[in-house]
Amino acid sequence: MRIVRLTQIDGALPNLALMKLAHWHKAQGDVVTLTRDVERDPSEPDYDAVYGSAIFKFSQDKLLRFQAQWPKAIIGGTGSPFVRTVEDLIGGEYEHYDYAGHDVDYSIGFTQRGCRLRCKFCEVPKKEGKPKSVNTIYDIWRGEGHPKKLHLLDNDFFGQETVKWMKRAQEIVSGGFRVCLSQGINVRLLNPLACTALAQMQYRDTKFQRRRLYTAWDNIGDEAIFFRGVDMLEAAGVPPKHLMSYMLIGFDPAETWDRIWHRFNRMVERGIRPYPMVFNKERKDLVAFQRWVVTGLYRVVPWNVYRRGTKSAESEESFLRSALCAVP
Repeated sequence: MRIVRLTQIDGALPNLALMKLAHWHKAQGDVVTLTRDVERDPSEPDYDAVYGSAIFKFSQDKLLRFQAQWPKAIIGGTGSPFVRTVEDLIGGEYEHYDYAGHDVDYSIGFTQRGCRLRCKFCEVPKKEGKPKSVNTIYDIWRGEGHPKKLHLLDNDFFGQETVKWMKRAQEIVSGGFRVCLSQGINVRLLNPLACTALAQMQYRDTKFQRRRLYTAWDNIGDEAIFFRGVDMLEAAGVPPKHLMSYMLIGFDPAETWDRIWHRFNRMVERGIRPYPMVFNKERKDLVAFQRWVVTGLYRVVPWNVYRRGTKSAESEESFLRSALCAVP
């Protein structure tokens, strides 16, 4: 029996790699501790194995602190510089997950891995390659006694073979599953068949409450193809108000505020909910813009008024507290 520490360095969702490690170690009779603390508590034992997983590049400070505390730790994830995967450690065919320590009632997983595109800011194609099917819906669902709620982490659901994604879509619809596709669907590569499949699904937001599909408009040059996909979705029965679109800001050196406002205004005019994703967290103006949009304050407080009211940390907290009361 070994004593094992699993450390989730970032990410709000349960970390599948660590869940897989937890199940595998427990199957060997090991004692597993799952934590989000990167620092070592004085009461902690001497572990036989320590793992850490980081998903986001902006977690480098936490990752470095974790490495300083646990220099022999095995580290992975798209937010780390290490290419080693959990499949390398315990085998690629091991598809069992331990939900202990995660207060969720949904089932989480992938029906496919990889992506058709090669966006410069994304690590998925480098680490996972081209799209491939990996699980059925019933492989992911925890089974009877658990809600028929699925949080799929697919980066490119429709990138797998057509016959495969059609089968997964059929399983979702005929099985009466509610599904969250929070990683987003690639609206630029949609076709009428995929739009019809989405319209038939009980798609939901991350809390499984509202009707929500996630997508992205990161490059202003994709405007025409982005809205072509939006039009196809609407024709199939998915209204723009059901869409939340991630919009990458602070990555393109040629980006201007005029370009940011253009994307933002076009989506708002169409009824799409924008969600700015700040690439460079050092840009405090972009971070403030993200907060203004994500909180919904853009619907009731003009940007210039918001910026005047949030010039310092203290005034920002006070302003946010009072302004949020006005958000419907």
